[in-house]
Amino acid sequence: MTNRGFSHIGLSTLDLDKTRDFYENILKFKAVRCDILKVKEGGQIRHIFFDTGRDQLLAFMEARDVPDVPAHYEAGINRGLGVPSAFYHFAFEAGSEAALVEKRNELIARGVEVTEVVDHDWAKSIYFKDPNGLQLEFCCFTRNLNDDDARLQLRNEISIRRMYMGAGMASPAATAKVS
Repeated sequence: MTNRGFSHIGLSTLDLDKTRDFYENILKFKAVRCDILKVKEGGQIRHIFFDTGRDQLLAFMEARDVPDVPAHYEAGINRGLGVPSAFYHFAFEAGSEAALVEKRNELIARGVEVTEVVDHDWAKSIYFKDPNGLQLEFCCFTRNLNDDDARLQLRNEISIRRMYMGAGMASPAATAKVS
C-alpha cells in the first residue's frame, strides 16, 4: 500500500463555537462534518471536521458535562506540557512565497498576531496561534529536498529561551527556585 497522507488530525477544544469561528472565518477552512454525540454515561461531545485542503481534515471535539472528562484543561498542548510552542504545531501549505505573504497580510487584517516570514533555508513560514493556544503555521517549500537534507546533521543554532518566549511562557530554568 502506498502512503496517501493523513485523513484527519483530531484535537480538543474547550470552546467549539470560538474554535469554529476562527477556523471558518479567519482561516477560511470549510466545516465538512458536524456531529453531536450523546454519551451514554452522561453529557455530550460536539465534533467538527474542517477541510484544510487536499481532502485532509482537522477535527475538534468539545466535551460537555461528560463524566471523568475535566471541565478545564490546557487544550493548547504545549503550555500544559511545559514545552515551547514549536514542539507541537500544525503547518498548512501556503503554495508559494507570494501566497505566504498574502496569507500573512490576510491574518493581520483579521486581527491575528503573526510572525514575520521565517526563512528555514528549504521553506519559509509564518506562525500564529488559534483560540485554544495551538501553534499554527503556514509554510511553503522554497526548493526541492535532497539526499543531504535527509541526513541528520547540525544545521543551525537556536535559543530555547526565545522558543519559550514565543510560547508566551518562561522557560523552566528561568522559573526554577534556587534553594
